[in-house]
Amino acid sequence: MNCHIQGSRALWLSESAVFGLYLYGFDLLMAIVLRKCSLYAVHIWPFCLEVLLTMSWFKNKKKQFCVPEGHVVYAIGDIHGRDDLLTELIEKITEDFQNNTQRSVTSIVFLGDYVDRGLGSKAVIDKLLLLKKEFCVPGQGPDVYFLMGNHEEALLRFLDDPDFGEQWQVYGGTETLISYGITPPRLKADSAAWHAASGALGLALGHEHLAFLQGLRCSLEIGDYIFVHAGLRPGVALEEQLESDMLWIREEFLSDSASFTKKVVHGHSPKKQPFEDHRRIGVDTGAYITGVLTAVRLEQNSVSYLQTGL
Repeated sequence: MNCHIQGSRALWLSESAVFGLYLYGFDLLMAIVLRKCSLYAVHIWPFCLEVLLTMSWFKNKKKQFCVPEGHVVYAIGDIHGRDDLLTELIEKITEDFQNNTQRSVTSIVFLGDYVDRGLGSKAVIDKLLLLKKEFCVPGQGPDVYFLMGNHEEALLRFLDDPDFGEQWQVYGGTETLISYGITPPRLKADSAAWHAASGALGLALGHEHLAFLQGLRCSLEIGDYIFVHAGLRPGVALEEQLESDMLWIREEFLSDSASFTKKVVHGHSPKKQPFEDHRRIGVDTGAYITGVLTAVRLEQNSVSYLQTGL
């Protein structure tokens, strides 16, 4: 009995000793590991800090958007029947690019909305066609590009669907009819009168004006910029953008903060002053009301503006 008790006590003491040694060994191992880690941390931490700071710098650094070297681009906002302002702004642009002897290529991009609201829609298109002829000789003037705006699309729709006239009138179509010498219907709901006005407008436009309107493009890319009338749909690749969005989109584009692969230059949404942030440049300054027609000037990575009435 006593032998059994003594044997059990010896076994218990032996197991306790082993367990104690195990704990001591584990503590010693952890101390060594932690010491090694602390030594590594002393050497690695500055490197990690430098990496983190570099990543933060790249994240916060503004991307530089550029046009090709030697290329100057002028993009003109919504004209809306103000042929007087168009004439004034073109004079300023012409003087500017003639004084710039360093450039090898000059482009003028019209962002759409040439018609409606102002009383000189026909005169605006006459002026644009004249500019196209004047600058079409290679080496003697800038390349000229004309984009479509939602108001040009509305005019073309009215030619195909006269009943759309009641809605087009709200957009400023009445002023366009007057500029082409057509008396607008007195009653908004007078379908017969809208059909007559549509036919009369088709004749008044003539082949040259109609071909100009039908030949307008929806977008243009130069360097790191994409030019459209209204904007782009957020989250959609440039090559997958819908024409309807490029002509009509507004709040979904304006309120979003995500950048596209190119910076967007657009009109359509009027402001008192040109707008620029990390993703877009807006140059519609409400010319038909304010008397200020704006062009953004892009050269290398610089952005500046030319305006009428200033």
